[in-house]
Amino acid sequence: MPLMTLRDAIRDHVHDGETVALEGFTHLIPFAAGQEIIRQRRQNLHLVRMTPDLIYDQMVGAGCANRLTFSWGGNPGVGSAHRVREAIEKGWPTPLEIHEHSHAGMAAAYVAGASRLPFGVLRGYFGTDLPEVNPQIRSIQCPYTGEQLTTVPAMNPDVTILHAQKADGEGNVLLSGIIGAQKEAALAARKLIITVEEIVERLDTPMNGVVLPAWVVTAVACVPGGAWPSYARGYYSRDNAFYIAWDDISRDRARFLQWLDRYVYSTVDHAQCVQTLRADGYDL
Repeated sequence: MPLMTLRDAIRDHVHDGETVALEGFTHLIPFAAGQEIIRQRRQNLHLVRMTPDLIYDQMVGAGCANRLTFSWGGNPGVGSAHRVREAIEKGWPTPLEIHEHSHAGMAAAYVAGASRLPFGVLRGYFGTDLPEVNPQIRSIQCPYTGEQLTTVPAMNPDVTILHAQKADGEGNVLLSGIIGAQKEAALAARKLIITVEEIVERLDTPMNGVVLPAWVVTAVACVPGGAWPSYARGYYSRDNAFYIAWDDISRDRARFLQWLDRYVYSTVDHAQCVQTLRADGYDL
């Protein structure tokens, strides 16, 4: 079983300049892994995610990325991703190149990558201005019907990172609940790192659960609470208060840097980050 610490998994498998996707749709967002990438001061990453929210706000603000491919960005239910916005608008802490898609376009890119095809095809984007700002969006004529269809380049991350509920002793991984593009992003990647809530002897798969087989998994790290402040179905709820608090923290550059130094750079892992937040009076 490819079981290792999260620190070692990031050290061994995530390198400067790579394309890295941290996926999770509303829950199972791999916050612990994203913060470990910050802690290890990775740079010049091409970050990919359907919905870059707080974790990508932190990673971009920390200077980890120079490129972002996405289909929606912000603090869900609250407002802007201020660190991402400042990188795009003002180039701080480093200029950020962006490639914006729709959710359907991102899904098609992952599916094409997982299928080892050069591009994905969909009915979409027509009547929108996204093709004008994203030159990766193109079109072809269907050879059977003559219909014009949209294409997006396949997405094959160097590394995909996911959080999940469980892994067994052989390295098979179970995800359940709301599943976005995690399966496709996993199969599209050259390497796959999974953080999980627990290691179990046997996976009892619920209806609509997704099992990623051990042969597609590069490394598994047991990181209880690794999706906080998002939620993990069956383990803990979404911490809405932190999402609201993040708006003020991230809005001010100096305050963000202070937060980053105290809760990421000065902590050894995600558990200590949360412990320090609680000790400082955050109601978590």
